[in-house]
Amino acid sequence: MTIRPLGDRVLVEPVEKEETIAGGLLLPETAKEKPQQGNVLAAGEGRRDEEGKRIPMDVKVGDKVLFAKYAGTEIKLDGKKLLIMKESDILGIITE
Repeated sequence: MTIRPLGDRVLVEPVEKEETIAGGLLLPETAKEKPQQGNVLAAGEGRRDEEGKRIPMDVKVGDKVLFAKYAGTEIKLDGKKLLIMKESDILGIITE
């Protein structure tokens, strides 16, 4: 199954970091904070302005992004946790 986001929505795969504390213990999933970084897997064509003209998206497939902690709607697709969110929920594009 594939999903093509509509309008100014993007499909993001959150990047989960393996977290250990100073003593070397691995934190369980329930003790971890929600991830705030992810990779854009799919993007819509952009929203339309009042005149009906398409406003292009600033993010594209493959971008690594930083998003708000509770942004988007979580879905499961092929056993993976993914997020669908509006472009406005993305705080920035991470470049390395």
